[in-house]
Amino acid sequence: MNFPRSLLLLLSGCLLWACAPHFTIPGKTMTEPRLTDTLFISFDGTELPLKTWLPSASPKAIMVALHGYNDYSNFIKDAAAFFNDRGIGVYAYDQRGFGSAPHPGKWHGHEAMVRDLRTILQLAQNRHPDIPLYLLGDSMGGALIMAADRPENPLPGDGVILVAPAVWSRDTMPFYQRWALWLGVRIMPWLRLSGKGLDITPSDNKEMLLALGRDPLVIKESRIDAIYGLANLMDAAYAAASRFDRKVLFLYGARDEIIPPKPMTDVFSQRLHGRFANRQRLLVYPKGYHMLLRDLQAEVVWNDILCWLGSPGETFPSVREKSAVEITNENDLQDVLNRKKAN
Repeated sequence: MNFPRSLLLLLSGCLLWACAPHFTIPGKTMTEPRLTDTLFISFDGTELPLKTWLPSASPKAIMVALHGYNDYSNFIKDAAAFFNDRGIGVYAYDQRGFGSAPHPGKWHGHEAMVRDLRTILQLAQNRHPDIPLYLLGDSMGGALIMAADRPENPLPGDGVILVAPAVWSRDTMPFYQRWALWLGVRIMPWLRLSGKGLDITPSDNKEMLLALGRDPLVIKESRIDAIYGLANLMDAAYAAASRFDRKVLFLYGARDEIIPPKPMTDVFSQRLHGRFANRQRLLVYPKGYHMLLRDLQAEVVWNDILCWLGSPGETFPSVREKSAVEITNENDLQDVLNRKKAN
């Protein structure tokens, strides 16, 4: 039977629309959010695994740490022990769809993830009143913080640490990547992709990377619809940069092969107007990779964070030791990245 070409196009369009991504939505259970020793019970009753590191004495500050894509709360383990020994308490939870949280590998929509974040921040404030509260977001976690914080409805807390925030929006992707993602999520949203063959180095800490490869809670293959959801979040974070006016410490590795330099430099020059000072500071580590908190020089990064928590206006230890560069204008950033290319 011969169908008119226009009818075939219409039917194809309907098929693609029918196969549009479907994310796992929050439940409707009404419950009182709370923290237990091992769980963060969120706004809809979802139980999210929780890890807590609290000093024996009253903490000097509290940090809520958000992991990156396909990772889970264990990402902060070594850094949390370091901070804990210095009087900083840390909370980290497995976000929806990651680690031991329900439906691992499924994307739940960043709106639900934002509600989780706001919920745990309120719970942390209630548990530790009058103690400074800070947010740390690694990669996807950083993007979530940027997307969640709005001038008319700011996130609770006294400051934000963004570690290689995922701001690789569609606006900064090659057209073929955008089209492949658009088509893939409509034809095969269930298809799982791995990073094998991409020749990407996320860190110079090979022992840590091997351990992640053995860890069953680290997701090794991503559904296309989950990647699509992540792209939506990165779009939101990229757009949010122009209004992001928090006290913040940005951290980026010049050897980052996950979040390319272009979106980072674009966010800096076009969205943040090319100048950091006072409330907003940016450190670039010439030898740093994407997983700055777990690289071989991780303790350098931890010490910079500790310095900023205690004295946000001070010169960073890494800058004094020439293992990082503080960026104050666009030329500084270009110089560091060009140096990396030369090496």
